[in-house]
Amino acid sequence: MPKSITKQASSLHLSDNLDTIEQKHRALAERFAQELTDDDGDDGMDMLPNAQLSLHDYLTAVKMVIDDTFDHEVWVRAEIRAMNSKGGHYYFELADKDDAGQIIASCRATLWRYKANALLTKFAVTTGQNLQAGINVLMKCSANFHAQYGFSLNISDIDPNYTLGELAAAYHAMKQRLYQEGLFHLNKSLPTPFDIRHVVVIAPEQAAGLGDFRAEADRLMMAKACHFQYHHATFQGNHAPKEIRQAIMGSLNDFRTQHDALPDLLVIIRGGGAVGDLAYLNDYELAAMVAECPVPVWVGVGHQRDLVILDEVAHRSFDTPSKVILGIETHLAQTIQLAKQKIQQIQQTATQFLTTTKQDCERKIHHIRHHASKTTQIAKQDSKHQLKQLHTTIKHRSKQETLALNTLMANTKKYAHAQLTQAKKDSRYYLNEHKKLYSHLTLVREQCRHLQSLILIQHPQRTLQKGYALIYDDANKPISSRHMLNQGQTIHIALHDGQVSAQVQSHLD
Repeated sequence: MPKSITKQASSLHLSDNLDTIEQKHRALAERFAQELTDDDGDDGMDMLPNAQLSLHDYLTAVKMVIDDTFDHEVWVRAEIRAMNSKGGHYYFELADKDDAGQIIASCRATLWRYKANALLTKFAVTTGQNLQAGINVLMKCSANFHAQYGFSLNISDIDPNYTLGELAAAYHAMKQRLYQEGLFHLNKSLPTPFDIRHVVVIAPEQAAGLGDFRAEADRLMMAKACHFQYHHATFQGNHAPKEIRQAIMGSLNDFRTQHDALPDLLVIIRGGGAVGDLAYLNDYELAAMVAECPVPVWVGVGHQRDLVILDEVAHRSFDTPSKVILGIETHLAQTIQLAKQKIQQIQQTATQFLTTTKQDCERKIHHIRHHASKTTQIAKQDSKHQLKQLHTTIKHRSKQETLALNTLMANTKKYAHAQLTQAKKDSRYYLNEHKKLYSHLTLVREQCRHLQSLILIQHPQRTLQKGYALIYDDANKPISSRHMLNQGQTIHIALHDGQVSAQVQSHLD
């Protein structure tokens, strides 16, 4: 019998130009065939093709070739197709694909328990996500062949920087696609609502960040400053982007059904989760939906250092859920401050108008007095001049001139008195008009405050909370009379906490 494959390999001296593994295999096969020929005589080569080996012997020989030839570790690039763990060991299905995406190579791999925890922790800390199926990795491994279990690789190290580069390239490609399709700044271009009254919130159920958010949000709802509707979705795992998209579409449709309008703001928050779970939010379909959302989207995923694609396409991005609610409070405070400034401007304008009108009235009264005084002086001077003329006239006309002078004096006094009376009437009229205008402005201001209170009191949601309900038909038209109902007709009843459907059985007299 020939020497063992191990001894054959150790005794084989290859020339320098045979530097590839394939050439080593061929040389080893030729040497092995030569050994068989020398031991079995001239018929050895003829008998080799007809030799019968057990499967175990043949695979054992293959194992020795693999163990002797691939007795060192190499770095291998591959995609993780599947991954599972048992007893602390991790088992992988690896694959390599061509440019068309077709699998051209595949095998199994094992990461043993004594190295698994350290390698997986290093990978998660460096890349920001857990090792999972669907990502490309660079692994340091050695070949292993077992006669019963076949070929596999033993993993001794994983380079997270390679995967980090792959993730960065994928992230950059996603941003470029959003730019090219005109989506990157689409949601940012929406105007910030003047008054934030209705907010739809998407968050993981029972998340720590949601509790911080709701603590302040409930305070705003108690003050009737803003109303919040909460919808939940999973923010980790491969199915997270799909669930978040479904939550966004469902929440907007529900709000449109209830209010026949869109909310003022859509908030997506996540807090208290692992940094590695952020990678699930880097999904193109989810980013495109956020970018195309018809209302502004505010995002707070709960990490300051790590950005996700949602942070870049959203209308506004915050570090934490607490800062999102703080942003809403700040906006509401600014809106209230602006309203106060406008009211002050109206008051200042009204006061300035009244002051200007009063000054104008005083100027007119002064002008009337001055004109009356001047007229009186002129009249007196004219009278004196006429008296002088009368004294120089003949005495027999003195009585007539005296009578004319008396008449002129009486007319002058009457005219002056009439002018003064009219001036007083005009002054009183303008003063009364100014008082009416001031009273009217005061009344209008009180009416505005009263109407504002009525609007807040008669809000539809507040009416529903008192026990009233709104009834609609299938066409979403309100039903206000029993004569609009037919037997067997389906109706929809909107209550303060939701909507139910019912069917009309019969009319009651």
